[in-house]
Amino acid sequence: MAIRVMHFGLGPIGCAVARQVANRRDFKIVGGIDVDPAKVGQDVGDVIGLERKVRAKVAADAAAALETLKPDIVVLCTQSSLSRVLPQIETILAAKVPIVSTTEELAYPTSVNRKWARRIDALAQEAGVAVLGTGVNPGFVMDALPITLTGVCERVDALEIDRIQDARTRRLPFQLKIGAGLTPEQFLEKVESGSVRHVGLAESISMIADAMGWKLEYITDDIAPKIASKPVSSEFLTVKRGQVCGIIQDGIGYISGQPLIKLHMEAYLGAPESYDAVRVTGSPNLSMKIVGGVAGDVATASIVVNSIPKVLVAMPGLRTMRDLPIPSYFGGKLLSG
Repeated sequence: MAIRVMHFGLGPIGCAVARQVANRRDFKIVGGIDVDPAKVGQDVGDVIGLERKVRAKVAADAAAALETLKPDIVVLCTQSSLSRVLPQIETILAAKVPIVSTTEELAYPTSVNRKWARRIDALAQEAGVAVLGTGVNPGFVMDALPITLTGVCERVDALEIDRIQDARTRRLPFQLKIGAGLTPEQFLEKVESGSVRHVGLAESISMIADAMGWKLEYITDDIAPKIASKPVSSEFLTVKRGQVCGIIQDGIGYISGQPLIKLHMEAYLGAPESYDAVRVTGSPNLSMKIVGGVAGDVATASIVVNSIPKVLVAMPGLRTMRDLPIPSYFGGKLLSG
């Protein structure tokens, strides 16, 4: 039997996930949910840009759609903030349906959002289903991947992870989220309001620390603008010399006053090289570099889809990438004979 999937949120990432689900064996899209009136009532295939219909409509009323369609799992791709998606999660769990979500703050509980994480965990256990927050970052490159690498170490003293991206290849909402096209003054104002920043460094640091058995004293998360030294353009916008072309962000976890977990991220239009790198100081020392980097949008959609079968058999409650088996591509059930 195919896994019946409902897609809650059909923005750029939600659509990317749905396209993969539509094109993979052993999945079936049964419906979509979105607040955009232009999408409501449309066939999901039309909304996500397929050349065929999937015979499943987009609805506005999540509770009614869940009751009628009875999906096996909901893919939730709406917002980054855990407090803002909580009502949506409550609605899904009231229908006793498991969830895979791209909500960054759901990836791992931190001191800021722990009260909401505890509520979700309790509701999921009551419903008898699992909830997972995942993505490429947080969810893999800056947490699950380095954690997995330390599996061959007899001792770990410190970890450093770098993620450098040429943001010209990313979707428009991402380019806006890193401040591309703003003046330096506008950038700082939006950082202060929280509308320009990468969400997830604190979650990744917390996940790594807990995996290592380390008790963090505190976490810092510093943001600075990357200023264009010459004009640079993407498909969506043009940045003038002196404007902001992206973001530089550093998250650091401290123990006994020492920076033992360092996450460094640069995402800007025109970066000369994209790559992801992990350095583990310990026994043995390890160093890994993914040339070209992990493609953010494709990888985010992929890890969500590949996590669906694992969430369906996971223990009830709020799960993390630490709890689940090592993520792997899922192309469908193996055919016998």
